[in-house]
Amino acid sequence: MDLFSAYVIPVLHGGLGNLAAYLAAHVLLCLLPAFFIAGAMAALIPKESVTRFLGRNTLKAVSYPAAAAAGSLLAVCSCTIVPLFAGIYKKGAGLGPAITFLFFAPAANILALVYTGGVIGADLAAARLILSLIFGIGIGLIMALVFRTDGAAHDHATDIAFAAQSGRGMQRSALLFLLTWVGLLLLGTLKIGILTSAYVRFDLPIAGADVWQAVLDRLVPHDAGKGEEGVSLQGVALIGLLTAIGYASWRGLENIQEGVSAWTKTSLALIAATLLVAALSVEATAAGLRVGVTGKFFGIALALVILRHLAWNRLDADGLRDWLWESWRFVKQIFPLLVIGVFVVGMIRVVIVPEWIETLAGTNSILGNFAGVAFGVFMYFPTLVEVPIAKMFLDLGMHRGPLLAYLMSDPELSLQSILIISAIIGKTKTWTYVGFVALFSAAAGLIYGAWIDGTPLSILALWLAGFIALLAMLLAGANRHSTTLKGA
Repeated sequence: MDLFSAYVIPVLHGGLGNLAAYLAAHVLLCLLPAFFIAGAMAALIPKESVTRFLGRNTLKAVSYPAAAAAGSLLAVCSCTIVPLFAGIYKKGAGLGPAITFLFFAPAANILALVYTGGVIGADLAAARLILSLIFGIGIGLIMALVFRTDGAAHDHATDIAFAAQSGRGMQRSALLFLLTWVGLLLLGTLKIGILTSAYVRFDLPIAGADVWQAVLDRLVPHDAGKGEEGVSLQGVALIGLLTAIGYASWRGLENIQEGVSAWTKTSLALIAATLLVAALSVEATAAGLRVGVTGKFFGIALALVILRHLAWNRLDADGLRDWLWESWRFVKQIFPLLVIGVFVVGMIRVVIVPEWIETLAGTNSILGNFAGVAFGVFMYFPTLVEVPIAKMFLDLGMHRGPLLAYLMSDPELSLQSILIISAIIGKTKTWTYVGFVALFSAAAGLIYGAWIDGTPLSILALWLAGFIALLAMLLAGANRHSTTLKGA
């Protein structure tokens, strides 16, 4: 019984606490819009509109920079990027550009770079940008090369799946609908003053609110320095709303192709209400709950009004049903794996001792950089939270080289993301991707760490140039081989 109390209960408590904190703080304003964006990509965008820029046969000089540019604008974590990755991949994007998008968006989006530069240093932010761009495109090119046969089969399968949309252009209403969802996602995730400031405040006289918050703080501790986000009373309400959304969606979206029902409208109304509640600022006080109506609330409310108008007045009935079905299908495919992954990561984080950091990653060695990658896998933190955690690692003695390896791998290789990606592209492709990300993240740390330790920048530039030249030679050889096979 002592062994159970000393080890098993704390580990389970860590898993449940991590899951509760994640659901309360991140799923709603990030994942819910991401699922609807992925559904809109799959249901409303003609395949030609995706393949024009991200297709397997698009010029590499166009498709890979386009994938990186699209990812750089989204300040979201890997769990939010995965549904978007699934949406563009299903719609016909080449594996290589889709992988570049999957890698670059959480690793080096604009907000993450600005935050990294402000907290840790401009040199590390610049290294994160340059090496993430080079290695992100490199990983995408290599994945496309390794799985070029599967890529052709995937392209053919999407031709068949979306044959009915062939030749159709992108409808203006569908494009506006998609862009409004993207705008809602950005409104929910960007942390800028105009959005986070509260413009109206009022108090709800709920007796004992501060006492209940203290209980929650004991159950799920809040410590920003350790990346522990805790659970607020608002978070509890949001988890309850999320549960209600799940039930209503199961009743209203599972059979959506038969028509829109009262349960369908209930699930959509709950989603809208939940997004609005999540956008409020809520603080427990001795007098009750102090509620602040933020700029984010007003922006999301406006976006929801526009989305309702477009969905019910500008989309045809088939398009509306297809969008809801595809969104629900992504939820069923991805969300259970996300829950499992977050729970397991929470248990693992209890076991990891911070003092290991200096011992394993205190020098810019191969072992130290792979240790940084391992910390990224097993100590996953949502986007932007990994930056103060990286500062903590630095203060605990981690070398700046392994620190960069951690910052490049943490948004990419979380356990839950690995599980989800495997469900989308298969185990073989997923573990190949994981291997390349781990290898190149460690290589990025070694390169940056070598510069920190005094290696001339010209030497490091030659190493990068050699890598790019080798990659170009491999791709050229593969293209010649494919051309020869076609000619034969």
